[in-house]
Amino acid sequence: MSQKGIIVKGIGGFYYVKHNGNVYECRARGRFRNKNITPLVGDYVLFSINASTNEGVIEDIIDRQVELIRPPVANVEQAIIVFAATNPEPNFQLLDKLLIMGEYHNLNLSICINKIDLDIQNISRDIIETYKNTGYKVIFTSVKKQIGMDEIRSVLKDKITVFAGPSGVGKSSILNEVQTGLQLKTGDISSKIKRGKHTTRHTELLKLDFGGWVVDTPGFTSLDIGYIKADELSYFFPEFRNFMYECKFSNCIHVNEPKCKVKEAVENGHININRYNNYVYFINQILENKDRRY
Repeated sequence: MSQKGIIVKGIGGFYYVKHNGNVYECRARGRFRNKNITPLVGDYVLFSINASTNEGVIEDIIDRQVELIRPPVANVEQAIIVFAATNPEPNFQLLDKLLIMGEYHNLNLSICINKIDLDIQNISRDIIETYKNTGYKVIFTSVKKQIGMDEIRSVLKDKITVFAGPSGVGKSSILNEVQTGLQLKTGDISSKIKRGKHTTRHTELLKLDFGGWVVDTPGFTSLDIGYIKADELSYFFPEFRNFMYECKFSNCIHVNEPKCKVKEAVENGHININRYNNYVYFINQILENKDRRY
């Protein structure tokens, strides 16, 4: 008889399905491979157990509400995007790419700036100024000083959340603090390349005692948003939405067109200039990649 569970981890063709407090090691039916379907962490599945071996088989995957490509995970409701105030220095283009990906998948988004106790350059002030008109919740944290941990718990409670960001920013340290007993590995920053060492090797869904699940993901330093079209990109910048529909041209991409209300909003300070400059950079990247394909 099939039972319903959730995939919490997948390694080497084995999927670990949690059901009623127990985790079962499962294989997927061959028909999934034949249909080019790969079970994902976060999938709700129907599975059966061999009573003599206690091994499981995934029989069916319940329709996904959301499917992320990177990290490869299903049914996420929200994302907390974690960067450090320093060590490593924040990369705002990467942060904006992650926000674009979250918007693309219609996730609720929060920004977490960790290691705030090391913020001698007032990065926190710049973050507040840059994102104040986006509607994103910005949380400042320090595991060392116990800053922001309750706020993180409040956001995580009763949701399936992906914790995303570069290596070395302290994602695992935060999760170890908000949920006792996780014992996730934490890493130091490489003094040579000033980037974090990868400590999370695979995507895993972690149960929270106070309600909800969190996806701890491997860190990364670059992302491709080439699947987004140039005339769609502005929809994923929430602070553009109050202005973009008033542009003179309906197909305005808010770069070189005359009587563009988005550019006017930048000039008037309603849209942050750094956010807009990143937008233009991404537009040019998308257009260059399009030209290379033809």
